[in-house]
Amino acid sequence: MTTTDWITDIALVLVVFRQLREGRLGLKSYLLPLGIVAFVASRYLHTVPTAGNDLVLIGALVAAGAALGVAGGVHTRIRSAGGHLFIKAGAVSAVLWVVGMGARMGFQVWTDHGGADDVARFSVTHDITTGQAWVAAFVLMALTEVVTRLATIFVRSRLVADEQQLPAGTRPAATVLDRTA
Repeated sequence: MTTTDWITDIALVLVVFRQLREGRLGLKSYLLPLGIVAFVASRYLHTVPTAGNDLVLIGALVAAGAALGVAGGVHTRIRSAGGHLFIKAGAVSAVLWVVGMGARMGFQVWTDHGGADDVARFSVTHDITTGQAWVAAFVLMALTEVVTRLATIFVRSRLVADEQQLPAGTRPAATVLDRTA
């Protein structure tokens, strides 16, 4: 791993720790993680292999990223105060984020330090045709995790904002329950 790889991976892991302290939900809350994964995608995602079982691998890791992202977004507290929305990542959200981002970093370190032969054997056995399939799968997993987490937070923030505009006593039960996540 290069220094840039380490900085990028660590930055992605640390993004959620910034949200452990409650802060105002704004454009920066969306642009920082999107910017980091856009940089990663532009640097590493050159092709998306489709031969053999490459798409199965990519699809499985994208699905895992989506599940982690949605779950992380659901377990992020969103509240309204003073006409602004505030966000705070809960412990579950932080753990899910670190698991997703850390798993990718751990896989890369493992393959760089002795695991490459195991990955090659697995790839041959399961008809994964190129190392670029692994790269695409992990980059798309990260991108999907970030996008689905942010989309979930966005939808939930709109529900909280809409709830604040309803007359007292008329809030739908779904949005009240949604705020307790």
